[in-house]
Amino acid sequence: MVEGFFNPRWAGVANQFSELFTTYGEQGAGLALYHRGELVMNIWAGVRSNRLAGIAHEPWAENTIVNIFSAGKGLVALCVLQLVAQGKLSLDSPIAHYWPEFAQGDKAEITVRDVLSHRSGLSAFHQHIPDDHIFNWSAMSAFAANETPWWEPKTGQGYSPFIYGWILGELVRRVSGYASFNDYFQAQVAAPLGVTCYFGVPDSALELIADTGPLKRNLSNAPVVSNGADSVALGKLMKADPRGVTNRAFCNPISLMTATNTQAWRQAQIPAANAHANAQAIAAIYGALSCGDRANGELLPAEILSLCSQEQTFSHDQVLGLPLRFSHGFMLSQANRPDCRYGRGARAFGHPGAGGCIGFADPDYQLGFGYVTSRMGQNILIDERAVLLINAAYEVLGEQR
Repeated sequence: MVEGFFNPRWAGVANQFSELFTTYGEQGAGLALYHRGELVMNIWAGVRSNRLAGIAHEPWAENTIVNIFSAGKGLVALCVLQLVAQGKLSLDSPIAHYWPEFAQGDKAEITVRDVLSHRSGLSAFHQHIPDDHIFNWSAMSAFAANETPWWEPKTGQGYSPFIYGWILGELVRRVSGYASFNDYFQAQVAAPLGVTCYFGVPDSALELIADTGPLKRNLSNAPVVSNGADSVALGKLMKADPRGVTNRAFCNPISLMTATNTQAWRQAQIPAANAHANAQAIAAIYGALSCGDRANGELLPAEILSLCSQEQTFSHDQVLGLPLRFSHGFMLSQANRPDCRYGRGARAFGHPGAGGCIGFADPDYQLGFGYVTSRMGQNILIDERAVLLINAAYEVLGEQR
């Protein structure tokens, strides 16, 4: 049973959300939409478990949060762009200008823009990282400073699943004056918008988390539409070269893949992969970006907001093995790929997360979209459940902007 509220105009989207539980094996999820600055939908359904808190099959609630994985990358980019707007960062300045230790390992000329657009060559760690070190911010920022690029920076595109967050998070920490990346995010993004999203969940919110697990789909009713961008294809890339950049990007250390339901993971700051949020939080952030303002001021000024949609690279990605478009930290739509297209707006931008969570803004339609789920599908771009929800939303919008 779907709970929450929605404007009657958006009933078709709510119906599609409900259908995911009967056809696609959805177990617990939330969906929220902002249109023209107004929250027009905030719904949830299903159940959630939290083994660490001794909770099994408890109803999903409005305040349930879940790991959104790479959907948090766009929120990291937002923080960086805020500091650009404040004049504390320059996109074309070397990161080493703000973080001198970063210059070692042939990285002296790598810029903020290079890392945001996945053209730095820093997609994976060469050296082995001990499993438990991913929970130690100082250790991981030191490893990032010591790393060397996999190819000459600026010459190739390679998605950075994890290092992206430690580099940019450390940059935010150093230039903002806040003690940690999460402290900055809470003060400058979460608190002003009144949303629940953490990079490092506090003790008081640990019981709100839904465990993640594999999606057990009814294959006879719900065919997979991955366009070659799924875990099977990624697994083949990883097996083809066990010491290559793709394998190292996801499996060095293996705890990056196996620790996500642990308390250590939930309370660490792993900005590229461990944001925990509800759907309303994601939709509120992107809703503010889609309108260019918020009640008490701009989230980003217009000249910086335009960078979210400004293509920086569109190439065959050397890590994921498929074509991808990026702006300054956001993944952009591709017209010929349903699994990488947010909607109809030419300026839409956002980021999907492993397994299904997604958030995006469409300034042309002034739409902010947030979808979270605890059941992880096989697609590595936009999950087909999210595709169905996006399509339903634009059916409502029609040609109206």
